[in-house]
Amino acid sequence: MNPADNIYDPEFISALFDEMSRTYDRVNRITSFGFNVAWRRQLIQKAGLQKGQTVYDLMGGMGELWPFILPQVGIEGKLISLDLSRGMSQMARERRRNYADHQIEVLQENLFSNSLPDGKADVIVSGFGLKTFPPAAFPQLGDEIYRLLKPGGTFALVEISDPVGWPLRGLYNFYLNHIIPILGRVFLGNPENYRMLGIYAGRFGNCGGLVKPFREAGLETDHQPIFHGCASLLFGRKPEMG
Repeated sequence: MNPADNIYDPEFISALFDEMSRTYDRVNRITSFGFNVAWRRQLIQKAGLQKGQTVYDLMGGMGELWPFILPQVGIEGKLISLDLSRGMSQMARERRRNYADHQIEVLQENLFSNSLPDGKADVIVSGFGLKTFPPAAFPQLGDEIYRLLKPGGTFALVEISDPVGWPLRGLYNFYLNHIIPILGRVFLGNPENYRMLGIYAGRFGNCGGLVKPFREAGLETDHQPIFHGCASLLFGRKPEMG
């Protein structure tokens, strides 16, 4: 795709992840050497989940965070997963069969035009979906998370990031932009799709760019780089009197 094209168009993003949905989890596990699992676990630790809570998994994909969320909230809790992609949502519905005792709802919706009510989420999480938003959308994203959270509710988000200052940054970016597409071809037949993930990550930078717009939305917010800045966490809470 030409870099001048709008890679943040919802229809483009949906089609991209529709095509990757059958191989996305497997390719990510292999290409990240399992670090994506460790980073999801760190995300859930930041979220501070408790039994019986209602959790929204935004840009929830095929439910990759569920194995970490569900043991924390138990069968008394409720999990709502929202994703734009039809293919990813279908994979999530298939995964839901493995958790028959839990309350899980899968919504295929655009985050910025969703059907979720105001102030009902105890916790909001998201794993590796932030990079698909342009910086101009960060204030709207902060406003939406503020709207969805209960007063006192928490959020934790994680994303692949640009490890600025790390001596091995060049090697990391080469791997992200050139080796992963080759591995994507092995599993998918279309390296262009996985090359797009590198483009998104490169443009995203890190979660530090969301701190200011999220604070302006009224959220107490901080960020933390992990593994030399190859990923970063964004986390915080909605004030009790919000």
